[in-house]
Amino acid sequence: MNPSLTGMLIALDAQHLLVGVDEYSADHEPAVAALPRVGGLFNPSLEAVVALEPDLVVVVPSVQQRDFRSRLRELGVEVIELASIRLDQILASIQTLGDRVGRSRAARERVAAIQNTWIDVAREASLRPRRTAVLVLQRDPLYLVGGGSYLNAMLDAAGLDNAAAEFSDAYPRVSLEWLIAAGPQLIIDSSEDPVPAVEHWSRWHSIPAVANGLVIAVPQGLVTLPGPYLDRSLRTMVAAIRTADEVSGAREGARSQ
Repeated sequence: MNPSLTGMLIALDAQHLLVGVDEYSADHEPAVAALPRVGGLFNPSLEAVVALEPDLVVVVPSVQQRDFRSRLRELGVEVIELASIRLDQILASIQTLGDRVGRSRAARERVAAIQNTWIDVAREASLRPRRTAVLVLQRDPLYLVGGGSYLNAMLDAAGLDNAAAEFSDAYPRVSLEWLIAAGPQLIIDSSEDPVPAVEHWSRWHSIPAVANGLVIAVPQGLVTLPGPYLDRSLRTMVAAIRTADEVSGAREGARSQ
């Protein structure tokens, strides 16, 4: 009942066990596009799920689906809830799913690949000065990555100090005034807004990231989905940062000449 969980099963080569998927997964995962749709986080269909007679329904903990989960259990359908906020929760979810579908070894290998990449990237980042950054999830209203989420851990591994880590909420809504006052050295923008990130943020020259040409756009699906390929997500973010550094450095060099 969640795209991150669907992605985990596909990564573990267990998609053949799925009898229905959430709408987002059906739209974005070709491997399960032909399966029946059973709604999503805000519109789960109890009738559609029960009609498929599943042995197990896997969800993420959410207020939106509380009644949905309760009704399934009352009807005798097993439900497990797998959290996907923190890095350790996501890794545990991969292993739990792997154990439940007979893919324990594949799950261990996937978890190890993520952990090893995290270590390698953090080691590489330790050789460079740390900078402050924000990761934008949505522009209007403005939502950032706060403290406690796996994305905060991703920023840390990449050698960045998350300016919004002061918020205990994993994904806080903040004001533009707060962002300007925080003055991040990098803005990483993963919003789906059609206006390019550089163009959007260019209006606020007082933000160091804008002044120094360090506004970075990253694809939302590749970076901000808490799925089974967080190693790839982290590498994608790091590559985008390096590209921006190279462009900014070349621009600075041209001005000095």
